[in-house]
Amino acid sequence: MNNVFTLINERVSASSYVKDDSIEITDIEKLISFATKAPSAFNLQNWRFIAVKSPEAKQRLLPIAYNQAKVVESAVTFIICGTKNPQDLIAENLKPSVEQGILTQEIFDGWVGAVNNMYGNNPQFQRDEAIRSGTFAGMTLMLAAQGMGFVTCPMIGFDSAALQKEFNISDNEVPVMMVTVGTVGPDNWPQKPRRHVSDVLSII
Repeated sequence: MNNVFTLINERVSASSYVKDDSIEITDIEKLISFATKAPSAFNLQNWRFIAVKSPEAKQRLLPIAYNQAKVVESAVTFIICGTKNPQDLIAENLKPSVEQGILTQEIFDGWVGAVNNMYGNNPQFQRDEAIRSGTFAGMTLMLAAQGMGFVTCPMIGFDSAALQKEFNISDNEVPVMMVTVGTVGPDNWPQKPRRHVSDVLSII
């Protein structure tokens, strides 16, 4: 496992992959295991992942992704969804933390109440939280993939309504992004220059 600073400095958004490459199911499971270590408000864990791996599924995804070849050429494309209605998840997802003595019953009760009050009647806040959680998970997945020797590319270029219909994504889920994962191909750019820290940082 590489140093996290090295992973950040070396990561690129890859458009070129080794065609017809494959990825083991165990590696897909490992990547999602890492992705679920991402933070989420109240430890909601309000996300779901769809791994588009088979040639047939890739062909179904291709027109939805506006015919971007990387969804076919990469080993797998992850559809990362954030889930709404977090008030329906919070109690079940926090139970293990109480059982393991990480959270007290008092904290558990307080968090469950807070989530119900904050999100229960606020669809916009639910959607915002779904996008936040899915984004955290997506970035964590990309760094994990980099550490495992893969390259990745986050994608927002897709028809969201068509994606939901074709891959049975419920109305309670928000397709946040897709992430292609595979072996680096020959035609990728190096990491593009970033704005200087002084242009983006204010210290107060």
